Amino acid sequence: MSQRQITFEILRYDPETESEPRFQAYCVPCEEEWVVLDALNYIKDNLDGTLSYRWSCHMAVCGSCGMMINGEPMLSCKAFVRDFPNGGSIRVEPLTHFPIERDLVVVMDDFMDKLQAVKPYVIPKKKRTVEDGTYKQTPKQLHQYQQYSMCINCMLCYAACPQYALAPDFIGPAALALTHRYNLDSRDHGRPQRQEVVAAHEGVWECSFVGACSEVCPKDVDPAGAIQQMKIASTVDWYLEHLMPWRRK
Repeated sequence: MSQRQITFEILRYDPETESEPRFQAYCVPCEEEWVVLDALNYIKDNLDGTLSYRWSCHMAVCGSCGMMINGEPMLSCKAFVRDFPNGGSIRVEPLTHFPIERDLVVVMDDFMDKLQAVKPYVIPKKKRTVEDGTYKQTPKQLHQYQQYSMCINCMLCYAACPQYALAPDFIGPAALALTHRYNLDSRDHGRPQRQEVVAAHEGVWECSFVGACSEVCPKDVDPAGAIQQMKIASTVDWYLEHLMPWRRK
């Protein structure tokens, strides 16, 4: 099996002991089928056990291993080393727009707070008992929100979003896409509760529709599209409330 020697330039930083980040180079013998995460695991196991990064499934499902690879937000478990140019190094950094916890690990608190704020779960019209049985949906009803349910909270969209960099209070692409997912769910009746967050200045109206979030999404969720659809829905709400109150539902 052929191997290729690749130099990985990895950002290292321990806020407790270092004043600023630095890059450290490692030469790794990579197999043809390796992804960047395999190289990081090789470094951790064989070259430097102090390297810190997140990963779990190695299957592009958990969303843990999001990083900046040669300046682009990617899942390191999907970034095949064979796709990078021969003879060049591969630079690995933590996701931009987030504080660094250590090395390639970022602080997720801001994202988690915003995700919690949009209530990303089904809010039923009334409490359902076991005796009531399970909810039922038609294939058409499932299709309405299925694309947006594929979000794995990898935060690549936040690293790609220029608006989140400029306005940190912006709720952000993933949280808003998941908001849209539950608003479209036939089992859910929580849209009025979420709308206060969605329609705020930091909500959908902060989005400038660059579309970078949808470009980097590993699951083709299209958060940019979800946000634009919510802008339309919010506009309809405003018209119903202010111009045609008699037609408001």
